[in-house]
Amino acid sequence: MGATYALGRSLITPLARLIYRPHVEGKANVPKTGPVIFASNHLSFIDSIAIPVAAPRPVHFLAKSSYFEKPFSRWFFTSIGAIAVDRGAGQAALDALDQQKRLLDEGRTVALYPEGTRSTDGRLYKGRTGVAFLALQTGAPVVPVGLIGTDLVMPVGASMPSLKHRITVKFGEPLDLSDHGAAASGKARRLATDEIMAAIHALSGQELAGAYNEVPAQGTIERIKQVLPHERV
Repeated sequence: MGATYALGRSLITPLARLIYRPHVEGKANVPKTGPVIFASNHLSFIDSIAIPVAAPRPVHFLAKSSYFEKPFSRWFFTSIGAIAVDRGAGQAALDALDQQKRLLDEGRTVALYPEGTRSTDGRLYKGRTGVAFLALQTGAPVVPVGLIGTDLVMPVGASMPSLKHRITVKFGEPLDLSDHGAAASGKARRLATDEIMAAIHALSGQELAGAYNEVPAQGTIERIKQVLPHERV
């Protein structure tokens, strides 16, 4: 994706900055070299454009493989640093984490949404532990990101973005989560995740939902699984 990404970034980044006039805070908090995990709140489809546009170094994130089926959309998503992956729970989620770990092992940056999916009501939901697992496993610092206004620019369900609103992107201070323990510890993953979400909340100022952002369960077994305590990755 090297040449396509370089060309696309050179074209899309200045255009997006011209149109949306993003207000960016905390760029100096982003390490200039080495692996970095951006952990952000998730309000809109364009969050995955806002972060690469605002970040001071190239960013990679995973996107649904269906986005890469047509030539133009494949070029666009590759240009903004997206990597195709089969999204989902179970093995698909573990495969996605493995792919992100490989990027971090190469000293790259990755962007993830601990909430798992977009917030449709503007509230900040509980974080899933996959981001913390990656950080504890690789030792990569986590830079919390607070996005403000992306839901106004392109609300959930909108087919085209609005040009009336301005986006704010806030990069927080890097978090060293190693004090929580090893990646194999469920308690360490949960505590590290809660620290990440607290840092995101301090940047975004969103109302806290106090629950996971999950699609309605289909069937009795899925409803039981959502009610019973279990780790969300």
